[in-house]
Amino acid sequence: MKLLQNVINYKINIITGDELLKYAKQFNVRLSKSDADKIAAHLRGKNFNVFDDQQRTKIIKDVAKIAGPETAKKINQIFIQFSK
Repeated sequence: MKLLQNVINYKINIITGDELLKYAKQFNVRLSKSDADKIAAHLRGKNFNVFDDQQRTKIIKDVAKIAGPETAKKINQIFIQFSK
């Protein structure tokens, strides 16, 4: 399980805006190209652990500042889907 967590965290830490848009579409989350690029830029290189509740909460708060609370909730849904 730890290996899978590492792979998911690695992917999130190198994600591009286009990849984030692809995942958003896959999980039926509406996201603009501009917001996806901003969120991906924020996530890239930060070494967040989306399986840690405190770190994920911080990420979601940052996303809310970038793209609004509704988008942040939807991004959180994507993270939750990744962690299942």
